Amino acid sequence: MRICTYQGLVVSLFTRNEHCPPHVHVGSGRWEARYRFSFWHNGVALWDVIPLAHAPSAALLEKLRQVIEEPVHVRRARQCWWLSRHTVCLDNQQWDARAEEIVSPNQYRVAAVDILWARYDPWHDRTLLQLVGQRGPLEIEL
Repeated sequence: MRICTYQGLVVSLFTRNEHCPPHVHVGSGRWEARYRFSFWHNGVALWDVIPLAHAPSAALLEKLRQVIEEPVHVRRARQCWWLSRHTVCLDNQQWDARAEEIVSPNQYRVAAVDILWARYDPWHDRTLLQLVGQRGPLEIEL
């Protein structure tokens, strides 16, 4: 699924055989970069470039990250991921309410609570987390 373009490069989300964490692909034929995005914050990060020997400049990789991070593009990436994968990749994770962030259970934190389930609402661009011991889900507006 096409997310956006930048200088002739197409940022895409693949819908077959994809895996967590949520990410998009962009490349030129000589290289491919993957960028991770999240369902609980609006940041985008470069994940990797393959092959590294043919990687584009750091400036281009950073510009691509900024383009993907634009609200309209990261929202489209989330929508496409949710509609094709039906997961936000937060299984077996915890929510730390004090830090307002997702943490892995092996990073023990006293304030962290297990996530029972997580869903994304593509129409309102928000994530719902059902936490252990809570009556209703926590809503994260993105």
